[in-house]
Amino acid sequence: MNTSDYIKREDKFGAHNYHPLPVVLERGEGPFVWDVDGKRYFDFLSAYSAVNQGHCHPAIIKALTDQASRLTLTSRAFYNSVLGEYEEYITKYFKYDKVLPMNSGAEADETALKLCRKWAYKKKGIKPNNAKIIACEGNFHGRTISIISMSTDPDARDDYGPFTPGFIIIPYNDLKALENALKDPDVAGFLVEPIQGEAGVFVPDEGYLKKSWELCKSKNVLFIADEVQTGIARTGKLLACDHEGVRPDILILGKALSGGVLPVSAVLADDEIMLTIKPGEHGSTFGGNPLAAKVAIAALEVIKNEKLAENADRLGKIFRSEFSSIKSEMVELVRGKGLLNAVVIKPRNGKEAWDVCLAMKDKGLIAKPTHNHIIRFAPPLVITEKQLMEAIGLIKEAFKLFE
Repeated sequence: MNTSDYIKREDKFGAHNYHPLPVVLERGEGPFVWDVDGKRYFDFLSAYSAVNQGHCHPAIIKALTDQASRLTLTSRAFYNSVLGEYEEYITKYFKYDKVLPMNSGAEADETALKLCRKWAYKKKGIKPNNAKIIACEGNFHGRTISIISMSTDPDARDDYGPFTPGFIIIPYNDLKALENALKDPDVAGFLVEPIQGEAGVFVPDEGYLKKSWELCKSKNVLFIADEVQTGIARTGKLLACDHEGVRPDILILGKALSGGVLPVSAVLADDEIMLTIKPGEHGSTFGGNPLAAKVAIAALEVIKNEKLAENADRLGKIFRSEFSSIKSEMVELVRGKGLLNAVVIKPRNGKEAWDVCLAMKDKGLIAKPTHNHIIRFAPPLVITEKQLMEAIGLIKEAFKLFE
């Protein structure tokens, strides 16, 4: 089979809910992937930051294969010999009392929403069914019905109503709007991405997170950070909230928590919040399975041992500096933090971000547009400076084609 055959088969038998770049990948290692024809590419999407540790990291794969031959799933109907080890490891790693393990990022966000509401009724004293959660315009927390109920993206919302009530939507990076919304005594939580990834790597003003946290504290409202994409070293710190010294009341993690090996997500909080949920009130068949537990420990060990947060911080500065030197009428703005960056594209002669991504693919680097006019650049954090410079050279060559 050739590339066209693989694509046609997916189109015939799969739902058409994605529009992939026309490349068919079959192997990965570190910052690289190879297609079915043997061509090598720099991966500058990292599975939306799920592969921070690089493709098929040997330490993570070893943890996976070692555990896979012993025990993969028990469900939470029974104890197993691995889950407690993982729970102790991750809670000490991120300095929280408790963890609630789930699978996907969307499940973790849903868990945080439920946890916030339960806390609101059991601890804050809000009357039943009255709790409200503040979210931001341009957010992306997943695609479940409740999550898209607080989305402002027409593609996420159109034809999926009726929607879940209980959300207040305010502009992102707007402290005054947050302050006004917090005047409602029924507000229980503020759910926010420290950097809006799907919105095009929208980095808020310095101090926004810290002041938001302080406003929430003043009103006894939970500050809930969705760090599914920004967390686990992507932005040059272990968590993006660490840039402002903010400790969320509820922390949501996913993606790179498994190094891209299998779906693993987690919600972390202290006892006062976490223990409001009692047995039978929330759970997941696969959440906290032994395979995921061992993989997550290995994935977090790689982040620490290989100093990937420090690498992301250092190389991110180089990337933005180099990219800012590109002389192209199509480059309108470069922004980001660590190795989570975006370039805002100004259409030229009918060519848009998609066309630039196709040109980069031909040069040997793959990335993906978001919102038609923005390209997100997020390579695995194991990339070296030499590899990064080579990749930037390919990007520059692609942009020259549109001069």
